[in-house]
Amino acid sequence: MSLPLSAFPLVVAGQIVAVLTDIDDTLTTDGRLPASAYAALERLAAAGLAVVPITGRPAGWCDMIARFWPVHGVVGENGAFYFRHDPATRRMIRVFDQPEAERRLNRARLDALATRILAEVPGAAISADQLYREVDLAIDFREDVAQLPPAAVDRIVALFEAEGAVAKVSSIHVNGWFGRHDKLTMTRRFVADVLGLDLDATRHRFVFCGDSPNDAPMFSFFPHACGVANVVDFAGRMPAMPAFIADARGGGGFVEIADTILRMRGQTG
Repeated sequence: MSLPLSAFPLVVAGQIVAVLTDIDDTLTTDGRLPASAYAALERLAAAGLAVVPITGRPAGWCDMIARFWPVHGVVGENGAFYFRHDPATRRMIRVFDQPEAERRLNRARLDALATRILAEVPGAAISADQLYREVDLAIDFREDVAQLPPAAVDRIVALFEAEGAVAKVSSIHVNGWFGRHDKLTMTRRFVADVLGLDLDATRHRFVFCGDSPNDAPMFSFFPHACGVANVVDFAGRMPAMPAFIADARGGGGFVEIADTILRMRGQTG
């Protein structure tokens, strides 16, 4: 059972080395990134914590995020890759789960699947950011289209899975891909490569923040995962919920989580 954020353990806050966070409806509110949420990212980074967005958003967006946001790097397209900008060498480091040839073959399969999904699920659309994706197919059921009912979302998932693809539901899209990666597998690789830590051995020193079903593997893995308040909208549709839930929704909830961690770290210092 999830606890209120006020129950977050003081001793844990002092041990945290990184804050991992979803973007859509976790950092954002009604599709926009509030200044307060961005400022919270800056405060976390200034406090010496590694900040890493873990998102379903596309490679094109992640390139910009890794370069311009106050973050250590970003895991994108639900674990298809991580990008990290090295300011010392002025180089973008891009690490993919799949080699380029495999990505090309899978893209052709996803293109055919997109045609079928749009034909069989009225009202669904290819996501507006699909052009900037390297690995997955994002089907919009809520962002730029009238919100589809849960049965339609379930049908999209079923069509992906019938072709052997993985399908994950976010707060706005169903993302599908061929391969065995997910948010957690690439996060584990990022932490080893960039932070030099064994994530399985140090998971208690990380906080993951999220809001929707595609965050469930992260909620299950991290003992001190936090959800913004809108995560309760998916109660009963997720295999795992976060350990703690903020009072506020979206970006406001993320600010609440960041402020709680930083305040408690000050108390332990």
